[in-house]
Amino acid sequence: MKLAIAQINATVGDLRGNADRLARCAREAHAQGAVVVVAPELALCGYPPEDLLLRPAFMQACADTLAALAAELADCAGLHLVVGHPHQFGGQGDVRSKSIAVQRRFNAASVLAGGRVVGTYCKRELPNYQVFDERRYFASGRDAGLPPLVFEAGGRRIGLLICEDAWFDEPAEAAVAAGAELLCVINASPFHVDKAGEREARMAERARACARPVVYAHLVGGQDEVVFDGASFAVDAAGRLTARAPAFEEATLLLDVDAGATPRGAIAPVPSLEAQAWAALVTGVRDYLGKNGFPGALIGLSGGIDSALVLAIAVDALGAERVRTVMMPSPYTADISWLDAREMARRLGVRHDEIGITPMFDAFRTGLAPLLHEIAPAAGDTTEENLQARIRGTLLMALSNRSGAIVLTTGNKSEMATGYCTLYGDMAGGFAVIKDVAKTLVYRLANWRNAQGAEVIPQRIITRPPSAELRPGQTDQDSLPPYEVLDAILSLYMENDRSIDEIVAAGFERTTVERVAHLIKVNEYKRRQAPVGIRITHRAFGRDWRYPITSRFRA
Repeated sequence: MKLAIAQINATVGDLRGNADRLARCAREAHAQGAVVVVAPELALCGYPPEDLLLRPAFMQACADTLAALAAELADCAGLHLVVGHPHQFGGQGDVRSKSIAVQRRFNAASVLAGGRVVGTYCKRELPNYQVFDERRYFASGRDAGLPPLVFEAGGRRIGLLICEDAWFDEPAEAAVAAGAELLCVINASPFHVDKAGEREARMAERARACARPVVYAHLVGGQDEVVFDGASFAVDAAGRLTARAPAFEEATLLLDVDAGATPRGAIAPVPSLEAQAWAALVTGVRDYLGKNGFPGALIGLSGGIDSALVLAIAVDALGAERVRTVMMPSPYTADISWLDAREMARRLGVRHDEIGITPMFDAFRTGLAPLLHEIAPAAGDTTEENLQARIRGTLLMALSNRSGAIVLTTGNKSEMATGYCTLYGDMAGGFAVIKDVAKTLVYRLANWRNAQGAEVIPQRIITRPPSAELRPGQTDQDSLPPYEVLDAILSLYMENDRSIDEIVAAGFERTTVERVAHLIKVNEYKRRQAPVGIRITHRAFGRDWRYPITSRFRA
């Protein structure tokens, strides 16, 4: 038989649009002979719907749309569409266990065939770590006493699992015990670098453990902070890869299922680490602006590496015609920054404007002088530096208000971690493109992008010592450890929860480790006020990181 994976880019809450996508994919696959089409987790409503799930009107709309989709495909003889959706059982005899309250919600997968819903499976393992918060919304199908679901199509018995289910033994074992010859796993697994390899390895283990082939259908596209990378795949009962869809693009992967129930199809290549990160950032920008209806993007272009990288990503995501840059030099801006910013804009073909901020800076200092003179400056006083950043933020937001374009901020993860950024200044904007990209990765991505054909980022931008240019002769390393050291400590402490003592034992100076840990903690109040941005690591500031602002814990 033929089975197809519908790797779609769903939009949260766009029930009709998502259903249309599913119907189109199902019809196209059916026309090519597929009798089973498998769509991703919660594909009908988009993932994650978060507190929309708490609204009865949303749940009812999902139920109505599912029924309408089933009816719409009634003319596709022999077709079975597996679609993910949120589900509530009704109160008129459909409650299959007395322990199930009518109002409990389930993360479900339904089989649509012959114009109706012929079976529904409810997820058994609910993740509650990293970006996942499913126990807030869903009950476990196992805890509710609901059985596994195995359906027959094309002479094969197919068992359904949903994402986290396949990472544990019991759900797959229950499906096999119910007669499954082939396991279909529907997924919405947020991307981080090298996640695809981890998924394939775990599904290979699952296939070997239960001696059954596994088909893994995955979502693609951006949703606020998270990105889904697609790369749906199949493995045989021995765990060997037999098919893989492209990463970071919508696709319908057609599989031939042989007499041994092994699915086989085309195998797309796995992108390099830098290519994965770049595609995730481009996808995140494209879908955040596209799904929210922003006409374009505004970027404060400084002549430095961070804003250059954000500009290159934005142009790849949106096209040059939808991106505008503004250079806002101060008395401390070097001439080469002007020249490099102009050259960068020219190479990418975007509109570029320049607004000198010296007159505004002088006006602020004059107006504030009587009051500031009453207060002695603290050591390392940054008042005038922050004034410059806030003037720039005000100008960009004014242009955003008038044009409707969203301001893309340019702060990287190393800066966000240590507070090397200005509230209401360079943090002002609507979307933080590289907030989960450490400074060392910024350089790697810039070099990678330049190697993909034309050199879009002038080499001098990459090789210059980084500087905020807010005082004479300033460089980042005046205030921060070398980025190679900082980023290594950041990875150990923030991303992997290693203690200060453990990091010191790994070879780092205690004073440096303690200083970095201190900076991460005391700048939580800034990060709480930062725009959302794209997650590309297994732990980003945002949904992954929920630390108290007020805390005296120091280890």
